[in-house]
Amino acid sequence: MSPPLEKIMDAARRVSRAYRIEQGRTFRLNQISPGDTGGAAKSVIEIQWQAKTFLDFANAQLATLQEKLYAQKRWSVLIVLQAMDAAGKDGTIKHVMSGINPQGCEVTSFKVPTGAELLHTFLWRCAQRVPEAGMIGIFNRSHYEDVLAPRIHPQFLQARNLPPSLVTKKIWSERYEDINAFERHLTRNGVLVLKFYLHLSKEEQKKRLLERINEKSKNWKFSESDIQERARWEQYMAAYEETIRATAQPWAPWYIVPADNKWFTRAIVAVTIIDALESLRLKRPKNPKEQKKILAAARKLLNKED
Repeated sequence: MSPPLEKIMDAARRVSRAYRIEQGRTFRLNQISPGDTGGAAKSVIEIQWQAKTFLDFANAQLATLQEKLYAQKRWSVLIVLQAMDAAGKDGTIKHVMSGINPQGCEVTSFKVPTGAELLHTFLWRCAQRVPEAGMIGIFNRSHYEDVLAPRIHPQFLQARNLPPSLVTKKIWSERYEDINAFERHLTRNGVLVLKFYLHLSKEEQKKRLLERINEKSKNWKFSESDIQERARWEQYMAAYEETIRATAQPWAPWYIVPADNKWFTRAIVAVTIIDALESLRLKRPKNPKEQKKILAAARKLLNKED
C-alpha cells in the first residue's frame, strides 16, 4: 500500500532542500547528478503513476495557496527558470502550474534583446516584468542570460554599445553584484524570488534533440541553434557554475534540480514552490465591519426577492 500523499509531500520537501544553494562559494555542478531521483528505486510504471498522483495533489495545494496570495495582495512570487536547451522549462511550467488561476500568473519568455531593450541597462527589461503584489511571475530565461550567453558570444555584449572604459575584466563580477542587489531589492519589497536551474546531462540532451528531429510531432521544437550551442557545452557549464556560485544568496537561493527525469524535475519544482509559499503564512483578508454590514444588507435584500 502506498504511503499517504502528505507523507510523500514531506519526503519530497526534504529531498528538494538538498538541492537548495544559498552559499555558493564551494558549489560545483558535479556535486549534483542530473539523473538523481532522490533515492526512488521502483519500477518505471509505479514511479510514473505515483509522480502523476503526487503532481495532481501538489497542483491542488498550489491552487489554494495562489488564491490566498492573490486575495491578500501583499506578497508576489518570481520564479526564474534557467537551463540548457531541451531541459524541460516549458514542460515544467505547463505541468507544475496547470492547476492555478491564469489571472494570477504571468509567464515571460526572454529572447534575444530587441533594439529598444539594448538601449537600456541589462536589468531593465526584466524589471518591467516583475510580478505585482498578489501575482506569480515566471521568467522562462531571465536577467541571467546577460551573464551567460555574452560570455560565450562576445558579439552579444558588443551589441549593447557600452563605453569601452566599462567593458573590463571585471564586467561579469560587476554584473553579479548588480543582480544580487536587484534581487535583494525585490525581496525587501515583498517579492519572493525562487531560482531554478534545470540540471540536464549532455547525454539526455542528445536524446531529446534526436526526438525533436525524428518525431514529426516534435519537429517544431527543433532549432538549428540548439546544435550550435551544444557544441559549446563545456563553456556553458563553466558559465553556469560561476554564475550560481556568485548569485546564490539566502534571500534568493538557487535550486539545482536534476532534469534527466521529467517526472522528478516537475515534482521537485512543485514542492519547492509550495514550501516557499507556505513559509509566507498566507491568509485571506478579513472583511472590515463596514463590509460585513454591506454583505448583511445585500443578503437581506436578496432573501426578500420572490
